[in-house]
Amino acid sequence: MKTMQQWFDEYGESHQNGFNKMMHWICVPAIFFSVIGLLWSIPSQWLSDLFPANVAPYTNMATLVLLLGLIFYLRLSLGMFFGMLLVSVVVVLGIRALEIVQIAPLWQISLSIFVIAWIGQFWGHKVEGKKPSFFKDLQFLMIGPAWLLSFVYNKVGLKY
Repeated sequence: MKTMQQWFDEYGESHQNGFNKMMHWICVPAIFFSVIGLLWSIPSQWLSDLFPANVAPYTNMATLVLLLGLIFYLRLSLGMFFGMLLVSVVVVLGIRALEIVQIAPLWQISLSIFVIAWIGQFWGHKVEGKKPSFFKDLQFLMIGPAWLLSFVYNKVGLKY
């Protein structure tokens, strides 16, 4: 099994160009947010019914997938697990806020963000001249958010 640093090193090989890195700082969090929003939009009353009313709004396909993702991070790094847990909580609170204000259906907002962010990602990789890492291994879709978080960790002196 690869270590977290090995994943980051391999991911970083196709993320050297400044423009591509900038696009990743914008688009990876947007994609993460939009995927959670899309999953949140899947009807899952059957799951919500299993929990008390105060927790029910947060029990859906999105939180189930987030929990599975957090297990992935926990297997690689306790420090990254806690960071991604914090990121996940912030995303869930943002999704819930969007759901409450009802500007538009959550799935429409999420789908729009998803499409625009992927256009940005592919544009960054076109400028870089290298294919996105997930073409090699789908697990890199999980590494992108953690890779960005690793820069934050390094900046503030935290270990992952």
